Amino acid sequence: MDFDLVVIGAGSGGVAASRRAAAHGARVAIVEAGRVGGTCVLRGCVPKKLLMYAAQYGSTFAEARGYGWTLPAAPQFEMAHWQAAKSAETTRLEGLYRRLLEASGVTLFEGAGHLDGPGRVRVGDERLTARHIILATGASPVRDSLPGIETCATSNELLDLEALPRRAAIIGSGYIAVEFASMLARLGVQVAMYFRAELPLRGFDPMLRAAAAAALQAASVELHAGVLPQRVRPLLEGFALELGDERAVEVDWVLNATGRRPNSAGLGLASVGLAPRADGAVAVDDALRTGVDGLYAIGDLTQRMNLTPVAIAEGRALADTLFAATPRQVDLTRVAHAVFLLPPIASVGPTEDELAAAGRPVTVFETDFNPMRQAFLGAGATRGERTHMKLLVDSGSDRVLAVHMIGADAPEIVQSLAVALSAGATKAHFDRTLAVHPTAAEEFVLLREPVRRLP
Repeated sequence: MDFDLVVIGAGSGGVAASRRAAAHGARVAIVEAGRVGGTCVLRGCVPKKLLMYAAQYGSTFAEARGYGWTLPAAPQFEMAHWQAAKSAETTRLEGLYRRLLEASGVTLFEGAGHLDGPGRVRVGDERLTARHIILATGASPVRDSLPGIETCATSNELLDLEALPRRAAIIGSGYIAVEFASMLARLGVQVAMYFRAELPLRGFDPMLRAAAAAALQAASVELHAGVLPQRVRPLLEGFALELGDERAVEVDWVLNATGRRPNSAGLGLASVGLAPRADGAVAVDDALRTGVDGLYAIGDLTQRMNLTPVAIAEGRALADTLFAATPRQVDLTRVAHAVFLLPPIASVGPTEDELAAAGRPVTVFETDFNPMRQAFLGAGATRGERTHMKLLVDSGSDRVLAVHMIGADAPEIVQSLAVALSAGATKAHFDRTLAVHPTAAEEFVLLREPVRRLP
């Protein structure tokens, strides 16, 4: 065998798996068809949050007047300036990833890799052989969900814009749609969202869904719930959304945020007798095995839980299992996650609806309030950014099952509380914890009276 391990895909999960395996003494190769670093670093989490920071400043400038600051002129945002800074940062990060691979002793093969039979990977004219192969090719935006939507931008193209449109339509209501609607609106774009559901963020706690809709509307985003365009038609300048009943809406630009699909096409799965699921995912068991000896899959390719930290944890756990004689699996029962609209959302644990459907007796603690920072809001500042918090507690054991929050610093606060939930914290532990005052986070340890109980 040429290698002990070949990883196809140099995103966050693939890089983590290859470096950990090399640290255990394995001979490792990694194959990448594009830039090293993957979606999160190059066209996802990192640049997205950099755009969120840019969008935040619009509200900050307006709020500053209420705190005594005099701004000499109306601030102007230049997308081209942001784009240049973002490109420089992602280039720096890609270089860092390449150096980390090299320093770890991982051999990088640049080109499209695919399976060429059991234990074999072909990259152009090169054929690699290995005892173990990990598929870590991630996912990409769906481009065929509606007729004509293939002509529209996805999150990839949005993050490469040099100039912002005046009027934008966003099709979809998941986290990508919600995040970019919030950001674009605060950067001065007239934004309208079109989606099938009654509220955005299907699958999230109902409190968060309602609060997210209110926050978007407070930022002047038009929400067209229950309205999904039947077709997108390109015009000489802009697009027409055909809504049915001979209705059409013309906009300058459209964001396709209708979902993502695992990158399983072209992987050569048939050469090892494997077929993807109907949604394109590669099915794996809890040990990340595909059912073919020596072949594994991690990250968004599996559609288990599409989060960068999950892919990284899976890659490292698999490397430890294969090369360190310490078999372990990643626990996905309490994974914290965030949605970076403004204000941001963060959660860990099941939703109230999920617990109700399971018939589990739960006590619900909830609060909402205006953040202290808004006390001095000046004219023109973005209003309506209320903070909402919820604790879901097992009525029998008193264990805290879930934390949900929308408000400033929610991801930072919930990340810390996720440690408490993983350690099995009870509501009594929260009650005995002294508050840090004045903070928003203190409200989680000051909740005393339940708002309802699920039988």
